[in-house]
Amino acid sequence: MKRRSALAVFGAGIAFTLAACGGGGAGTDTASGDGSSSAKPSDVTVGVSMPTQTSERWIADGNNVEAGLKKAGYKVDKQFANDDIPTQAQQIDQMITKGDKVLIIAAIDGTALTSQLTAAKAAGIKVISYDRLIRGSADVDFYVSFDNYKVGVQQGTSLLTGLGLLNADGTPGTATGPFNVELFAGSLDDNNAQFFWDGAIDTLQPFIDKGQIVVKSKQSKIDQAAILRWQQEVAQQRMENLLTSAYNDGSKVDGVLSPYDGISRGIITALQNAGYGTGDKKMPTITGQDAEIASVKLINDGVQYSTIFKDTRKLADEAVTAAGDILAGKEPTANDTKTYDNGVKVVPAFLLESQVVTKDNVKTALVDTKYYTQAEVDAGKAS
Repeated sequence: MKRRSALAVFGAGIAFTLAACGGGGAGTDTASGDGSSSAKPSDVTVGVSMPTQTSERWIADGNNVEAGLKKAGYKVDKQFANDDIPTQAQQIDQMITKGDKVLIIAAIDGTALTSQLTAAKAAGIKVISYDRLIRGSADVDFYVSFDNYKVGVQQGTSLLTGLGLLNADGTPGTATGPFNVELFAGSLDDNNAQFFWDGAIDTLQPFIDKGQIVVKSKQSKIDQAAILRWQQEVAQQRMENLLTSAYNDGSKVDGVLSPYDGISRGIITALQNAGYGTGDKKMPTITGQDAEIASVKLINDGVQYSTIFKDTRKLADEAVTAAGDILAGKEPTANDTKTYDNGVKVVPAFLLESQVVTKDNVKTALVDTKYYTQAEVDAGKAS
């Protein structure tokens, strides 16, 4: 994962800043009133809680954040919760008990950590919500993520482009449809799933209204389309059920809105088992997200149409920068203070840009930027 190491290089500068501040680290008897710290970074531990190691994306995120924090001089307490909510809660409890000074949390369930955040607040520990917004708590101090509504727009737009309803420049394409399209959504306990869905559906709705896109299964609500924990095997089963129930009349699936590459691979497996991709059964236009290496190979091979590349190296940098600001007694810089209402407060956020990747720009987007090597793309496996 060396190529994905976070780019934060402000360790020496932040060490000087922290040494110059009065008081001690948050949650210690040397804390100052503004939360700044006189401790050296090497005396400060930052807790990093990631949801799972079953997705290469979260492994990369955890490694990137850890690398950036260590480069800045901090100790890191990194934990993966294996998609188990009680495990993540327990791990965060332990981070608080051990005196970690800032918590960077990518929640499994954005509503399940209220008591942990209350305890963190009582201990003077600040909380950075990482990519998945923690909901129902006033004790979330900052949020780092991508523009998740825009990610949904990009997914919807790439589906339309793949179907030929739009050209790459956004102008109307030569295709008119109607196209049979099935809709998939993420896990409803992840706040981002709703943003992805809203952005995509807002983009697709005019074409649905004109009859150019038809959801043949009639499963067009997010609760019908949601895939718990974003699991590949659950997505495969749902796609198999859709094929059995809605396409037993000889009709074909032309496109699938998928919000995540793992879900896309489950969909693809179900379609291939049903004969798609062979003979006259063309593989549908299938979207995705996270540019996972297995799916990048599928895109390069013409099986999956697109993914959304969210450069987690940059996201990790923002989390590390925000942690450094907090420990220096400063407010992290936000570029969105209106969008992310967690049900109790609007959480200040820093949002990054994402990029649509198709076969045409795999090299420029992912290889030339050193996110992957060409050999990894060809093999569909990270080295």
